[in-house]
Amino acid sequence: MARGKAAVPETPMHEAPPPLLPTPVQKRWLRRGLDQAGGKLPLFWADGSKVTAATVKACLGAGWATPWFSNPLKPDWLVCRLTDAGRAVCGRAPARRKADGRGATGETSA
Repeated sequence: MARGKAAVPETPMHEAPPPLLPTPVQKRWLRRGLDQAGGKLPLFWADGSKVTAATVKACLGAGWATPWFSNPLKPDWLVCRLTDAGRAVCGRAPARRKADGRGATGETSA
């Protein structure tokens, strides 16, 4: 460091805020979970190719998906499911419960 020059503080790197809308690929992946039990998101596309880690991580970071469970046979595979925010960006609102606590079938929740 040269004499007489003050050190310039390093500018902190901040992560960019998550995007407000998913990319077409992210939205296509999220939509695949809309009709699955529990909102499970697929690990593979219909053609058999693997969904990229970048797509999964971006959706996790934006809050549109959440990790669901670990696969003991394939620990590097991240099994995810849709969140309410993920359903919302896909244009489908989450199922609502009636004010009395009864679901669509009229059963009470335990």
